[in-house]
Amino acid sequence: MRIRGVWTFWAALLLASLGLTQAADPVALARQAVEAWQAGELTSNLDLHALEGKSPEEVADWLRKAFAFPPPPPGLEVNLDEPEVEETPAGTQVRFPAVSGPDGGEVVVTLNDGQVQRIAWRPSGGLIPPWVKSDAARLAFAAASLLLLFNLFGGGVARLWSAAREMLGRYRKLYFFTNLLLYGLFALGAALAYGLPDLARAMQEVVGGAIETIGIDAGAQKGVTGLAWTIFYWNFTHGLLLTSFLPAFFLGVPALLINAARYYVLGFALSPAVVPWSIYVWHLPTLVIELQAYILVTFGGLVLLVETLKGRGFRAGLQLLGFTLLLGTIFLIAGAWYEAFELLYLLR
Repeated sequence: MRIRGVWTFWAALLLASLGLTQAADPVALARQAVEAWQAGELTSNLDLHALEGKSPEEVADWLRKAFAFPPPPPGLEVNLDEPEVEETPAGTQVRFPAVSGPDGGEVVVTLNDGQVQRIAWRPSGGLIPPWVKSDAARLAFAAASLLLLFNLFGGGVARLWSAAREMLGRYRKLYFFTNLLLYGLFALGAALAYGLPDLARAMQEVVGGAIETIGIDAGAQKGVTGLAWTIFYWNFTHGLLLTSFLPAFFLGVPALLINAARYYVLGFALSPAVVPWSIYVWHLPTLVIELQAYILVTFGGLVLLVETLKGRGFRAGLQLLGFTLLLGTIFLIAGAWYEAFELLYLLR
């Protein structure tokens, strides 16, 4: 009887260990999570009225779930029989081939310590067009950057800065106000994150998830040149043109409001309260340089407003707005090269 009891104990222990191994299998966990996600069991109710009266911790939990488990796209079909497992700094990622209508891509499940942290649908290549990832595009960007650098010593850029100083001197107070307001909102967001660290971490996860979905990191496969070009392309098209320059046409105010919200949210999500200082110090130059590009175009929109109100004509203000777009582009080029070098070498 004693021998039988011993064998029973070891058999139970073996079965328990097998059960734990199966439960910890990332592929099995990922499959279950995808099925629950597609069934609508993981997505959150996006009704903001549900947040009324909630504590900051409850809001943070809602925010994490809402952006970690967004609703799957219409008609999503996932092939759960062909998983790919990859260990990344963000955790274990399990990728399943998937299609949504005519678009191919993958569903990516991120796990940490046996817990599902995020599920995301990623179209092939993210949101970056295929031509952006071509060698010709990145080499053209590198050549344009070198040409700009040569002009810096040849005097072309010096003349540009001379014209910029003249414009900024003419509207010194307005330029100072724009910098003080937008950088101030960034600093305010960073300071407030110390009092709401859980909410700040949730916002940081949202920002990180958005970057993954965009697919900017795909440029890293082509080294510093590829990553710098991908960063510049996204910041220029979606940051400078679509959400700064075009709104600035409407007499500057929409661009000011958009960037005010952008700077506050970025300051809150990227605060030293949730980002280690060893990382924050290296990333701070990126923030200062790239955010200055949006400040310049926002300032250009406000100049357009001033010129129009003073009766000097819309065209005169429009010329100055176009000039700030050129200056902002130069700042984004410099910021993209530094950020690519930072991500690939300084933060390793």
